[in-house]
This record gives sequence, C-alpha cells and structure tokens, in this order.
Amino acid sequence: MPKTIAEINEKIKAGKAVVVTAEEIIDIVKEKGVECATHEVDVVTTGTFGPMCSSSAYFNIGHAKPRMKLGGGKVYLNDVPGYAALAAADFLIGANALPDDDPRNRFHPGEFNYGGGHVIEDLVAGKDVRLVATAYGTDCYPRKKMETWINIKDMNEAVLFNPRNAYQNYNVAVNLSNKTIYTYMGVLKPNAGNVNYCSAGQLSPLLKDPLYRTIGIGTRIFLGGGAGFIAWNGTQHFPNAPRTEIGVPKRGAGTLAVIGDLKQMNPRWLVGTSMLGYGVTLTVGIGVPIPILNEEICRNAAVTDAEIFAGIVDYSDAYPQRRPDIVSETSYAELKSGKIKVQGKDVPTASLSSYSRAMEIATTLKGWIQSGKFLLTEPVAPLPGVDAGITPRALNERPIEE
Repeated sequence: MPKTIAEINEKIKAGKAVVVTAEEIIDIVKEKGVECATHEVDVVTTGTFGPMCSSSAYFNIGHAKPRMKLGGGKVYLNDVPGYAALAAADFLIGANALPDDDPRNRFHPGEFNYGGGHVIEDLVAGKDVRLVATAYGTDCYPRKKMETWINIKDMNEAVLFNPRNAYQNYNVAVNLSNKTIYTYMGVLKPNAGNVNYCSAGQLSPLLKDPLYRTIGIGTRIFLGGGAGFIAWNGTQHFPNAPRTEIGVPKRGAGTLAVIGDLKQMNPRWLVGTSMLGYGVTLTVGIGVPIPILNEEICRNAAVTDAEIFAGIVDYSDAYPQRRPDIVSETSYAELKSGKIKVQGKDVPTASLSSYSRAMEIATTLKGWIQSGKFLLTEPVAPLPGVDAGITPRALNERPIEE
C-alpha cells in the first residue's frame, strides 16, 4: 500500500522512520528487491556540493540615521558591487559580482581572487564586511553617503536566494582544440588532455527523483548547512531532455530555485570559488529528502552511476558556438573510474563536484531526520514535468548575432 508524507512524518516524530542515504538504498534494493525496500524504507537522503553560479543573497540592513535611500543608488560590500534598485534598505549581491577594479581577463587567464561568492561566504562566517553606499537624497531620505562595517548578526534579514541550483545532470567537458582553454568547467587541456564533469551522480537530488514525483515547490531541504526550501523551478528548467527507459535524463534537464535563512547557514557549505580565466562563483551544498511513497519512487531512488549517462561536449567549439553536437556519451561510473575513452584515446577525468562532501550532506540530513529535528513537507505544487511542453527558448529563436 502506498505511503503518504504525513504518515512518514508521524514515524519521524515517533523515532521509528527508516532513513537511508541515496548510496545505501542501492544496496538495499539490490539485496532485498524494490517491493521489500519500498515497504522497509521511509526516506532516502541525497546530496550535492559543487559550484552553482546562479546564486545570490539579499539583505535588509535597517535604516541609517539620518535615513538613506539605497534604492537607485550604489552599494558595495568589500568593494564588490551589489544591486541596490530594490528599496531604501534592501539590496542584493550575486555570486558572480566582481570589484570594479578587478582586471578580469585583461591579463589572460584572470585570477578572479574575490567576488560576490566570497562576500557571501565571509558574511556567513560571521566576518565584518565593509559597506560603502551612495544615494541621490530625498526629503524623506536625506543622507547621500555611508561608509561602515556590517555583520550578518546585525542585519534585519539575510536570505540566500539562488535562481538556479542542483542541475539535473550536466555536460561532460572536453577541449578538442590545440590550445588550453579556461571555462566554468575548469581548465581544459588541448587535444582532449583531460575531461571535467560536475555532478554527484547517484547522490544528486534530481537524479534520484528524475520525474519530480516528490520534489516540488515547498519541499524542505538542506541548504548551505541550514534548512531551506525549493521556491520554484530553477531557471533553464528543461524536463524534456532525452531520457533513459526509467526516466533518468541524459543531458541537462531540471533545475531548482532555492531559498533559506543565511543566518542559519555554515561557511563549510557556502564557499566562494575562483575559476581561473572565467570568474567567481559560489560552491553550494544542497540535500533533498525523498519520501519513499511507492515502488516507482524507490526504483528511481536506487539508480546507480552505471545507469546515469551524460554527453561529452567540446568546450572549444560546440559549446561556445551553441551547437547541440556531442562527442559521445559516458556513464558516471566510467567518469568516476578516473579515465574514459574520447575518440579512442584514454583521457583522465576529474570532478568539480565533491562526492565525499555530497555524501556528508546526505548523511547529515539523514541524522536530522532520524533525530526528529527535520520533518518532510508536502510540495504545494509540482515542478513542471516531461509533459509540460517546455522547450528551451534559445533553441526557438534566431541567434542574437543575426
């Protein structure tokens, strides 16, 4: 008989819920079968820890004396520009933001030593951050300039809001040109000298619930070391990517927009990251609990790296020119072996996503649930699924250069 989230929550409160990680469920299903595992297991916990560029935080710092209207002015945190066109005391900073005087790629490859992702990490770590703001002044908000040090504990609100995280599968990156290139997938050596990928594979949240049966808007999650929520589908959410027979996407597919209280988070799980020759970003830790409501959900939660495939993409040509070509497909089991074949050549592989840290997230979330401090939530709405008729907008329009 199918279970409900309400029933599972009652078992969590009573300390009777059976909670396992996304790695542990694989062996349970292998040993006991899907039917028995579905009856026995209540929750599977997932995890992922990797660079997620579409991340940001917004703040309300309270009012200065005399009052000052930040909206329409300019604001900087440790010389990194924020976005101040919100309101008098609200502003936002993006993970990719750079100081105005950063040389960027003027001397290629640029180092990008400090930016928005680092500011977010510093704030979460409890460090004082220098705020410089200017405004045009009004009768009710007369102040025009402010320089001070701020700390997250003194803010009215500090909220992590990431429009696109936890990508459901992603490209495997290779460089087929004869020169080294610097990308958001890391440094790629010439002539297929290395292969980089970025996914926790069999631990990754959306790969363990590939058809979004339990993950939806309102799902409570592990976010940055604290509890957060899925606020919406993420930008570039594309559920209609090619899939395997059991529904696992073989290309980039679903994404999540997530939100949570930055004051409750931990710098171990929000790390400012510099990408040589590319820019700055934020490495984010996310874990999603999957309630095992029926056999379909259990089977999908037990998918292995050998059953998850991704396309190998040439980042020297096909990717920047927005061509859908792939060199070939490979499984995450092959990628995690340390080398794969690309055009008949053995090529070493490396991950930008940390599997060990993803495992730590899944294990931490498992402990939270077992202790009764973390209950599951019923999604208020599903994520758009494979029947939603979504197509990538970019593929339906003329390229901008035309």
